[in-house]
Amino acid sequence: MRRLVAQLVRFGLVGAVGFVIDVGVFNLLRTTLLSPDTVPHGPILAKVISTVLAIIANWIGNRFWTFRDRRRPHIVREGFEFALVSGGGLLIGVACLWVSHYLLGFTSLLADNISTNVIGLVLGTAFRFWLYRIWVFSDERTEDLRADQEEVSESPTP
Repeated sequence: MRRLVAQLVRFGLVGAVGFVIDVGVFNLLRTTLLSPDTVPHGPILAKVISTVLAIIANWIGNRFWTFRDRRRPHIVREGFEFALVSGGGLLIGVACLWVSHYLLGFTSLLADNISTNVIGLVLGTAFRFWLYRIWVFSDERTEDLRADQEEVSESPTP
């Protein structure tokens, strides 16, 4: 239980950095280059760009700090799985923004922030933590991969 709490704290701190990146870049783009006044789907594009940047920062923080004892030797595979799960979280945030902005007609900057950076964030964070823990950085998968590597390194060469 103590290990889980420590992971949750580290995950939260890494997430806080990602949150600052995500919200900052989203608002910067949403109020300038990708304003809905000039780009019809600007808020969606701003959210995708800001979240991709936050995903990169979060992967680095989670790989090397939150789940450092669970990281696997196959960095490309782990990165792909992390990106896949993070993409699911991105879709949750974008869906919340789309429903609010385009379906319900709440088009203010505040409404966009509440829908994507509050509601979408809470739903997406729960989704990501659960899948990072049971799939991407799973204890069992990490131990299985390390055992496989040890077998390969210990096998006699012909």
